[in-house]
Amino acid sequence: MKTPSFLLFMFFLHVYSFLPPPALQSKRMEKGNYSLVTEFILIGLTDQPELHLPLFFLFLGMYIVTVLGNLGMIILIGLSSHLHNPMYYFLFNLSFIDFCQSTVITPKMLVNFVSEKKTISYSDCMTQFYFFGIFAISECQMLAVMAYDRYVAICHPLRYSFIVSYQVCSWLVGWVYALGLVGATAHTGCMIRVFFCKKNAINHYFCDLLPLLKLSCSSTYVNEVVALASSTFNIFFPTLTIICSYILIIASIIKIQSTEGRSKAFSTCSSHIVAVGVFFGSLAFMYLQPSSVSSMGKVSSVFYTIIVPLLNPLIYSLRNKDVKIALRKVIERRIF
Repeated sequence: MKTPSFLLFMFFLHVYSFLPPPALQSKRMEKGNYSLVTEFILIGLTDQPELHLPLFFLFLGMYIVTVLGNLGMIILIGLSSHLHNPMYYFLFNLSFIDFCQSTVITPKMLVNFVSEKKTISYSDCMTQFYFFGIFAISECQMLAVMAYDRYVAICHPLRYSFIVSYQVCSWLVGWVYALGLVGATAHTGCMIRVFFCKKNAINHYFCDLLPLLKLSCSSTYVNEVVALASSTFNIFFPTLTIICSYILIIASIIKIQSTEGRSKAFSTCSSHIVAVGVFFGSLAFMYLQPSSVSSMGKVSSVFYTIIVPLLNPLIYSLRNKDVKIALRKVIERRIF
């Protein structure tokens, strides 16, 4: 069954296919010096053939761990009533986002490592770009929501259940996915209007914003404005929210007199700080640079598309006593 987001994307693709091309595109088409691109070539992480097989097995192992880890967290949180609270409700959705984001990117990347023909059709490229946008934006906002949740839990523990009620949780998660859908639809709608000429080699391992814009032979001004607005809203504001939340959290933790209480509070937040630092650091390095996509840019992309979805379930499970207890109870219940 097709998801609503897929149907929404196909609707925009259908609508834009009937719109007249921009004047610049029409002039170039009339001259006959340009041809429409029907497929792209993904250059990938490296153009050295001897590295393709080792990288294939490396990223295949990482993808398997990512899938097992995130699906494991989803199933564990769903089965364990001990984890049915707002913190793990957000973690459940973060695991779902990480699983989807990794699945949008990694399988095609793995196929290209062992394939002679490293091409992707125009429609598949736009579809990958659309769903990557949904889950990348959703993860930015979800990490900000989780930081707010930790702020309320530590700074206002007596009012936590009232401030972060299940209704509020539902609204926050719905808002996260809505922002992902709106942002991805805006980016993809603008990208569909971009005219691609004979250059079709994407200097990346997936269809990302900056590498695609480099291939354009028409104006990308609107795309750049949308990208700037989106980066401000989905990177700067979540980062600002997270920083403010943790400044208040640290100030509150310092006031705790007992060493055990401070240690427990720091332990609760440290895993989220690690995940946030890796994700937003690599994302900012990629999208807030004026320079073009380089090998370092592609390495940076590996962090937020592959490594972060791999690390999140490990960070939140290995450093969390509640998850360990819930896992042990589920295993004992299944065995006995």
